[in-house]
Order: sequence, then C-alpha cells, then structure tokens
Amino acid sequence: MNFFERLYDASITIGGHGITWREIIGNLFGLASAIGGMRRQVWAWPVGIIGNALLFTVFFALGFTAHGGQVMFGQAGRQVFFILTSLYGWWVWQRNRSGKRAGAPAVRPRWATSTERLALLGFWLVAVVLVQWISRMIGVGWTPPSWYFWADAWIFVGSIIATFAMARGLNEFWLAWIAVDLVGVPELIHFEYYPSAALYAIYAAFVIWGFTVWLRVSRTSDRGADLNEELVSS
Repeated sequence: MNFFERLYDASITIGGHGITWREIIGNLFGLASAIGGMRRQVWAWPVGIIGNALLFTVFFALGFTAHGGQVMFGQAGRQVFFILTSLYGWWVWQRNRSGKRAGAPAVRPRWATSTERLALLGFWLVAVVLVQWISRMIGVGWTPPSWYFWADAWIFVGSIIATFAMARGLNEFWLAWIAVDLVGVPELIHFEYYPSAALYAIYAAFVIWGFTVWLRVSRTSDRGADLNEELVSS
C-alpha cells in the first residue's frame, strides 16, 4: 500500500465504528462553509466544494468496502450536484460582491416570494417522485427497505433546493436543510453510519442557529440596515 492509499484509507474508531479522516475533514469543511454562509461570505462556496468532493469519496466507496454493497446513491450523488449548484452560488455571490467594501456580505437575506416558494416546493415534490423512480429502475445492488428510495430522493432533491436557495439569499435555505436532516440523520443511523449521523446532528443544530441569524438580519434589512459588523463580531 503506497502513501496515497494509506492517506485515503486513514481512519479512527469511535464507539466501535470506524470513520475515515476523509469523512471527518469533509464534514468539517461543510461546517466551515455553513459558517461562511451564515456570514454571507463568498469563501463559503469553494470551502464547501472541497468538503463535497471528500464526502463523495466516502459515500460512494464506503458501501462497497464496509456495508456489503449498500451504496447510498442519494448521499453520494448529491455531493456531485452540491458542487454544480455551489459553482452557481459562487458565481452569484462573487458578482454581488463586486464594488463592495472588503468583508461586506455578498447577499442580503430575504424571504422568498409566494411565487418563488411555490416553485421551490413544486420542484421538490415532483423531483422526489422522479428521482425515487429512477433509483428503483437503476437498482442499488442490494435489497433496501421499502422507504429507502423515497428517503434518499428526499435528501438528494432537498440538498439541491437548499444550496440553490442559499445562492439566492433566501431564508428558506436553512429550513430546507432542517427538512433534509430530519430524514438524513435517521437514515444514517438505520444503516449504522453512526459517526456520520452524529456529525449531521451537530450540523443540524448549527443550521437552526444560522436560521435565527439570517432571520434577524432579514428583519433589519427591511428597515434598510446591515448587521454585518455585528455578525462578524458575534
């Protein structure tokens, strides 16, 4: 085994369950990206992309090596769409930052309009039906519980919705993450990905905090003020 193979397979055991350093570092990058997103900083996007790339290797390969071929397509595939959607968000926030002072927030949080909200919800529901059907047609190489395809489709589509809403500066992106985690954490526990489930649960707690921060900023923004300095110091 050469150096790169050892680096790729490096892991620790927590509570009797192995977890690769790729998974830990990938989730830490995800948490750092969420912090950057809460503060509305452009660097949140490239940091998140690095985390997505690491987590893709975890969920795509871990099934073959540790769970008898239980490849979690939704968990792995959503990392690819994270990267694609994050490239869009990176471009939007970078464009918004043009001409602003250093450290200024890239977006001003707001609630989606009724039309935007209906469009996001409609896409989520339709896409979940489509994605779970496609997953059933493709198959996963093992016999999953009946709810698996629906749960994975919910996670897959909800993650895309959340990332897109973040790019648009919509408060709803935090709520979408909460909806994803409410399904994602139990799924990970069911398939005995306990370390990942714990990391996702910690992330979910942070998401609730981030939502309150953006909500406070959006309320103040309606009165024409910017709380960036307050957020940076908090």
